[in-house]
Amino acid sequence: MKSIHTFFLRSLLTVLVFLGSTLWSGDKYDPWIEQQMQLIFKTMDDNNITQEQMHHLVEERDKLYNQALEQILLDKSLLKKTSKRYEKEIFTLQKMIAINKRRGNKDAVLRDEVQLKSYRLIQNQNRMIEEIFRELDTEKIDNFSKKMHEIFAEDQHLIESLDDPKYKQILMQKPKNRIMKQAQQNIREFYALKEINADILRYFSDEMNRIYRLNQYTHYNILRPVLYINHQESVQKINQLLKPYGLSVVKLLLIFFVSLVILFVRKVLYGIIESLLLRIKFLERYSKDVYAEIRTPISLLLLIINFQLILFIYNDFSSNEETQKIFNIIYTGFVTYIIFKELNSIARVKMENIHRSNQQVKSELFNLTVKIINFIVIIIGILFALHFAGVNLTAVLSGLGIGGFAVALAARESLSNFFGTLSILMSEVFSQGDWIEADGKEGNVVEIGLRVTTIRTFDNALIAIPNSTLANKEVKNWSKRVIGRRIKMKIGVKYDSKREDLQKAIDEIYKMLREHPGIATEKTMYQERGRKSAKLVSKEDELGVKRTLLVFLDEFGDSSINILIYAFSKSTVWRDWLEVKQDVMYRIMEILERNHLEFAFPTITIDQPEK
Repeated sequence: MKSIHTFFLRSLLTVLVFLGSTLWSGDKYDPWIEQQMQLIFKTMDDNNITQEQMHHLVEERDKLYNQALEQILLDKSLLKKTSKRYEKEIFTLQKMIAINKRRGNKDAVLRDEVQLKSYRLIQNQNRMIEEIFRELDTEKIDNFSKKMHEIFAEDQHLIESLDDPKYKQILMQKPKNRIMKQAQQNIREFYALKEINADILRYFSDEMNRIYRLNQYTHYNILRPVLYINHQESVQKINQLLKPYGLSVVKLLLIFFVSLVILFVRKVLYGIIESLLLRIKFLERYSKDVYAEIRTPISLLLLIINFQLILFIYNDFSSNEETQKIFNIIYTGFVTYIIFKELNSIARVKMENIHRSNQQVKSELFNLTVKIINFIVIIIGILFALHFAGVNLTAVLSGLGIGGFAVALAARESLSNFFGTLSILMSEVFSQGDWIEADGKEGNVVEIGLRVTTIRTFDNALIAIPNSTLANKEVKNWSKRVIGRRIKMKIGVKYDSKREDLQKAIDEIYKMLREHPGIATEKTMYQERGRKSAKLVSKEDELGVKRTLLVFLDEFGDSSINILIYAFSKSTVWRDWLEVKQDVMYRIMEILERNHLEFAFPTITIDQPEK
């Protein structure tokens, strides 16, 4: 039984030695590693290498790196294949080291341990590259740079743990046997792999932006055409000239293409917006005006989008967080402005339609609603801008509760005016266009705003009165009447007039007024406007209906007998009232003349002094 075990152990040792000999046959590493090591050995072995030759070797090395990078970007599954390489070789070496240790073969152990470290180094290098590409897919360029240098630090820490100071001393010794010679060769390869690892770190660090950019091209499925363009000799020459400015031929082509797309989108968007406006029935007549108002801000918005995309391409398909905040704030401002203009355009059109259809809608309510909506749009726009600027809105809104009292004290006048506006609108004391008299000011109401009411005086001046004042002051409204603008006059006739003539003239004047088409009488009909009121008040007093008609002998004056005429015109319009009043006066003159009555005028009696 013991002889069987010995035979099996010797057979296994023979197999391991055979496998070990194949490991040092020259095909120990991937072709790419072998090519890199050949370049490294050229620089190590040639003591008289010139600067030009060194430059040429560096170019060859970078060319190999670029080829490997492009292959990985085109097929990232290669990373998973390389990450599990050398597992069998490592397993075999571990067994050989254990056997040689038991046999006391220190040179063989040294040889195999160095080779094992080389494989460990390559495995770590492959894992490092795989991790870098994984971060490349998930992080922005700023975060990627930080992650990449963290990965570099971990790699350097592992390499330092693999190195052994005695290796340099062993290289200076003359080999005693073939195994020691192989050990020295493995040590040289180990140092070459360390240098290759350092070159890979340098390559990733120097070409970080380019690697990130090429990886972004894979996301947009344009890597193959980009590589084809970059491999053209003429393009490479142009890229050398553009490189100091952070540009390349591909970047310029992409910028040009994006600008064309934005131009095309702008024209298509204009057509879509115009067709949508035409489909809205109540906007159809004003679609051109509405379209003209929003065309400019939309053009500017698309121009800014184009500019951001150009910056995005120029910065290797990455965007700075602060720059993104600025653009988000700008977009918020433009979108808020477009919504603001659109709402006001629609409101204007709607108001014109209301006026044209004679609908009983209070203009001040409509205007106030538009202003409140505009205010809400602006506030929402400001909140979005603050959000994109990085402000904690929860803290801001909660802070309003703490500072609300101070704000209320600082803005109490504005709040008072706002509540005054509500009071005016709810009480319906006056409306836009009414002729009012308040606080010593008289004129037509132009607009009832959130803070003030503007009045156009009869001498064409514009006065702004705070709404809190109007809500707490006496307001005389001359326009709140349906029928009846008063005509009141006293006519003085001479004292020598006959009683019969006076009585006849008074009867004729009364009859004339009752039959006058412009004078209101109890037979004059009127139409109720607006919704019916549920209040227990006089309907005629609420609506403003006056139809009183009085003609009486009033008094014996100092120099005349006075006749009182008290009536109301049907129309409340000033011009119509003046015309009716004038006609009434002409007719009164005719009646007095027909009845032999004369107008009296003041007389002064002067006493004559005695002679």
